[in-house]
Amino acid sequence: MKQKQLLLLQEELALMDNAAEHLRYSYERCQLLGNKTSYTFEELERFEALTGRFARLSDLLIQKIFRLIDQLDLDTQGTIRDQINRAEKKGLIASAETFIDIRELRNSIAHEYDLAATLTLFSEVMSHCPAIFNAVENIHRYCVQFKAT
Repeated sequence: MKQKQLLLLQEELALMDNAAEHLRYSYERCQLLGNKTSYTFEELERFEALTGRFARLSDLLIQKIFRLIDQLDLDTQGTIRDQINRAEKKGLIASAETFIDIRELRNSIAHEYDLAATLTLFSEVMSHCPAIFNAVENIHRYCVQFKAT
């Protein structure tokens, strides 16, 4: 069973790295745009790519990676909040509250249709990307013990 989990962890870490690379690309392109009150269609497209990539990577971290690490550590499963709190205790993330915000932001991304609110989402996503990038690095450091990185 553990060998199967280790193989799955390797696969998930590879997906995480790929998703992080795509998010970083979008993040850097959107940083160049700055914070404005209106954007061109092309600029909005960049932000749409950013928010989609942000949502996918945050899902991968919270729904897959944190859960799998908990299984390998023989921690009991619980709520998403429990997983996030354990991730903070393990040093995978710097702040559980930040990742709870990230989770709520991810949910907002999926259900936002108002352009004015979407512009606020863009700003929030930009401000939370560094926490995601930091988590990716911390996850790799933590997973060395499993020899899966």
